[in-house]
Amino acid sequence: MADNKRDYYEVLGLQKGASEDEIKKAFKKKAREFHPDLHPDDPTCEEKFKEVNEAYEVLSNPEKKQRYDQFGHAGVDPSYGGGGDFGGGFGGFGDMGDILENIFGGFGGFSSGGTRASANGPRRGADINESIVIDFMDACKGKKQEIKLNRMATCDSCNGSGAEPGTSAETCPDCQGRGQVKVTQRTPFGAISSTKVCPKCAGKGKLVKTPCSKCRGAGRIRTPKTINFDIPAGIADGQTIRLSGQGDSGTNGGPAGDLNVTVNVRNHPIFTREGYDIHCEIPVTYTQAVLGDEITVPTIDGQVKYNISEGTQTGTVFRLKGKGVQKLHRSDRGNQYVKVTVEVPKNLTKKQKELLKEFEDSLNEKNYAKRQSFFEKLKEKFDF
Repeated sequence: MADNKRDYYEVLGLQKGASEDEIKKAFKKKAREFHPDLHPDDPTCEEKFKEVNEAYEVLSNPEKKQRYDQFGHAGVDPSYGGGGDFGGGFGGFGDMGDILENIFGGFGGFSSGGTRASANGPRRGADINESIVIDFMDACKGKKQEIKLNRMATCDSCNGSGAEPGTSAETCPDCQGRGQVKVTQRTPFGAISSTKVCPKCAGKGKLVKTPCSKCRGAGRIRTPKTINFDIPAGIADGQTIRLSGQGDSGTNGGPAGDLNVTVNVRNHPIFTREGYDIHCEIPVTYTQAVLGDEITVPTIDGQVKYNISEGTQTGTVFRLKGKGVQKLHRSDRGNQYVKVTVEVPKNLTKKQKELLKEFEDSLNEKNYAKRQSFFEKLKEKFDF
């Protein structure tokens, strides 16, 4: 029993009862915080990242979340004993999980919507949640991406039947192929008749006398798979791409689940992004700011020329229209905003200082509009 497991809500930084959207947002945040590729120098991140993925795998699944909310780790982790002793001896039942199993036919007999599902009917495969890290420019431009994973696939030896090739499954004699049996059980609430999953065939409705040697009768086998897909231009940090049908294969002819890939984007040394707009700062010399000049500006498409006007002040922002990120699944783009920083020269020689002083002496208050306005306000308010 893994007694040291943390509460899954605590792992994601949530309160019990969090909504589906809150769980998804918290997972994306924590996945980025602990992704090993983003923190290669922190050996603890890998374990924390696994813990976050385990918590999300449970809380993002409505059935598992319901069991976890009611029974904690015991409801979703077999190492806890599959339910534990919740009641302490109700009429000879030491295990409340057994009572619920007999009254309601087990949790597995119900769909996430609360209606009874066919025990031996087609079942959809589980979704797989993965995350990747890409470069800033790849998020702006899009790229071809591949991801390697191990997923449950239909056994190619028995085609999912679970029976050794050349043999076939037989109808279960206990449930007559229905996958469920009717039982009457004495409980603390009286005698109750109910249906439960057939224990002989485990709800499959069929018995395999000669199991497939490759999948051992499961009908599915964990198989490595490389999946290639497109990351669209304009994708943002934390967004998830859903690849339909690329999750675990279903059972009893059910459809496969989906593969959900959360994209984390590395920071760029020059550019930052807000929505579809790009922002950057560019230093100019004192002389360029005073006299104006043609400067070279980096963009995600390469370098462009831009003329800054005479008397440009530090903090001035100019816009390069259409030089931002392509909007997701569209052809138009955001803008790029460039903030000018005037760099004051250092380590001047004696001659340079004399020339600069001579230049300063040649100026008057009219050459400094902000300075003139500032001192006029001081004089007006404080009688300077």
